[in-house]
Amino acid sequence: MPAAQTIDFSALFVGLDVETPLLNGSSRRYINLDNAASTPSMLAVQQAVDRFLRYYSSVHRGTGFKSQLSTHFYEEARRTVLDFSGAAEQEHTCIFVKNTTEAINKLARRFPFTSQRDVVITSGMEHHSNDLPWRAATLTIHVELTPDGRLDEVDFDQKLSAYKNRVALVAITGASNVTGYLNPIHRLAEKAHAAGALIFVDCAQLAPHRKVDMLRLENPSHLDFVAISAHKMYAPFGSGALIGRKDIFAQGDPDQRGGGTVEIVTLDDVIWAEPPDRDEAGSPNTVGAVALAAAIRQLQKVGMEVVARHEAELTAYALQKLPQVPGLHLYGDTRPETAAERLGVLPFMLEHVPHFLAAAVLGYEFGIGVRSGCFCAHPYILHLLGLSPDQARMVRQHMLVHDKSQMPGLLRASFGLYNTRQDVDALVDALTHISRGDYQGRYTQVVASGEYLPANWQPDFSAFFSLE
Repeated sequence: MPAAQTIDFSALFVGLDVETPLLNGSSRRYINLDNAASTPSMLAVQQAVDRFLRYYSSVHRGTGFKSQLSTHFYEEARRTVLDFSGAAEQEHTCIFVKNTTEAINKLARRFPFTSQRDVVITSGMEHHSNDLPWRAATLTIHVELTPDGRLDEVDFDQKLSAYKNRVALVAITGASNVTGYLNPIHRLAEKAHAAGALIFVDCAQLAPHRKVDMLRLENPSHLDFVAISAHKMYAPFGSGALIGRKDIFAQGDPDQRGGGTVEIVTLDDVIWAEPPDRDEAGSPNTVGAVALAAAIRQLQKVGMEVVARHEAELTAYALQKLPQVPGLHLYGDTRPETAAERLGVLPFMLEHVPHFLAAAVLGYEFGIGVRSGCFCAHPYILHLLGLSPDQARMVRQHMLVHDKSQMPGLLRASFGLYNTRQDVDALVDALTHISRGDYQGRYTQVVASGEYLPANWQPDFSAFFSLE
């Protein structure tokens, strides 16, 4: 296998050559460095969807050929997800959802909490989607973080011990969408099981970049539940999956009731279907499931080890180059030599340049897409920035009156399989200009959102795309 940096993966993707308009009237190839939010489509996904749409029809119980074909490949997509997750079909089920957020909300409503086992242990580094649903469901305890934003495993052990007779579930991210830190999920799983709890791992950020292996239930390190999102895996067709223990989903009522969830209904009684049908109410997103399966097959052809090596090399290169930008401060692990131990998610800030403004200039004047703000992880960002309780309260007060003009936050560059060293160089060059005030636009801030817009200029979107 040649060195990862010599492989060009751009031919596997759609739209990488698209040029976007800039403030100065020119155009430039768009550089997407916001992959932690959503990724572009793989060509294999687009092609699979195009082929499938000719045969698309209703799934399950249809007798027509197209319905039977659609059902066959919908179920084949389910098996593909199980295989990708290292799940065993006899032990696990794959429930298709629209994204990880829906998956976690479903699990929070479906999990069999009891009066004796009623505690969820999560952490302060979670995406809101792996925090707020648990808070709504039951008592939720947050594990503390180290100063640089890693999970404090000593505190994890202490909280697990303190609630050992009550903890029902550990809910932890596999990889942070802010710092790219990888959590020791199998070690945490073994500890959770020893305490009589199950474990859920949010794999939305992890799955596109690292191999996921749930392991068999007999293994003390197994994962009981995981969730993935297709839109972060190069298949932006509105699908995701919750993969989990079949014995759990065979219990209880579904969180959504209706067509497809039942074996039989009378005016007096309902017999629910077996998993996964019990938890897939209504007509499913068959096209999204096919798209997700096509993306998984393409990732498997590339090889997740190759994906990891390529992105580690790119991350190491970025960690070498970004400190050259005047006034740039990186957060999290800033060491190039440990790039293989984290994902290519790089949070940073520029001195004296608001993060919202820097992101706007990158987009409007350099054709580079990044993300700014708190990345749906407010407690984590406040921790990384070291805000005091008084400062955090002040932020909250401003937010309550719809004023985000002073909202704390960071910039985030995040890599996908198709990104290159040239993309990193373009980012470094653009940030160097911005840090020196060397940009042409005049920008005004929208107080309610915090974003900056260029004065007297707006792109004509209809020139690039139309529904007609």
